[in-house]
Amino acid sequence: MKPYLISLGAGLLIGVIYSLLGVRSPAPPMIALLGLLGILIGEQVVPAARHLFAGREVGTFLRNEGAEHVLGKLPDNKRGDGGAA
Repeated sequence: MKPYLISLGAGLLIGVIYSLLGVRSPAPPMIALLGLLGILIGEQVVPAARHLFAGREVGTFLRNEGAEHVLGKLPDNKRGDGGAA
């Protein structure tokens, strides 16, 4: 039940922000996609800060775990030539 209430609360907050910005919901596709990208990137702020404060390299985290979360699992380069055609 808790995830549903959190989701509802987040939706209400975004609705208020949309209203203050004068954006209608559902937002135009480009605004909605940028908002979703912001959500995905924003989810990585706390884990990246934890890595930073733990003294670990944040760049490695962002390239590996953060990139996979935002972009999905990227295909492997099977040819081994850096992807050059």
